[in-house]
Amino acid sequence: MSDLFAPDGGWCVRILDLSGGAQDNIVEEIGGFPTLMQANEFARRYVRDSVEHARGPGMTAKEVLETWFAFGEDAEVIGAAEDGWHSGTELGDFVDRPASAEERDWRALDPRRDELDVEPDE
Repeated sequence: MSDLFAPDGGWCVRILDLSGGAQDNIVEEIGGFPTLMQANEFARRYVRDSVEHARGPGMTAKEVLETWFAFGEDAEVIGAAEDGWHSGTELGDFVDRPASAEERDWRALDPRRDELDVEPDE
């Protein structure tokens, strides 16, 4: 798949609530990514940040993973099939190694960032 064939309006990332609190587990869909590469990286960073929210002091990788599956959020690029980023390919690394601030910064790639008036830590 090529970025030359981006859907009308750009690529869209679907955020999924793993706790089952949302209808069909869908929290929101964020559209307007101009390239598949940007949508994939947004999804990756979003999940990376969600894993870090699940991590507590002294938790083992297994405990982080269990907490993420119970309360975290996953992300997928709609319509990208095998070319889309999938959390399963990196989740083991995510739970094993705490993320840097840059690895978690999905807001820098959010196509809505000009519309959002929130600071990164809010």
